[in-house]
Amino acid sequence: MFVKVGDKVRVISGKDKGKEGTIKQTLAKKNRVVVEGLNMIKKHQKPNNANPQGGILDVEAPMDVSNVMLIDPSTNEPTRVGFKTVDGKKVRVSKKSGESIDK
Repeated sequence: MFVKVGDKVRVISGKDKGKEGTIKQTLAKKNRVVVEGLNMIKKHQKPNNANPQGGILDVEAPMDVSNVMLIDPSTNEPTRVGFKTVDGKKVRVSKKSGESIDK
């Protein structure tokens, strides 16, 4: 997967198109990501010990990784991601600027 937890991304399709956020969680087997503050859904929560009142909560739902684009840290623009081997390590590289994304 080309994104990691903590990466800044822009949504390129769907109801939150154009919005930006950071990756909160990646679900590699399902090819999905959870972006902080985006793709919010209403969850009906029954009362329990942690939440004695219950109610309707707003939670972030996973979205497909193809709907997000990584933001290049050097240019603050969305970019595609490539991979290069540097000193025997595989690093992510911005296709627009050609600079390494992993520090």
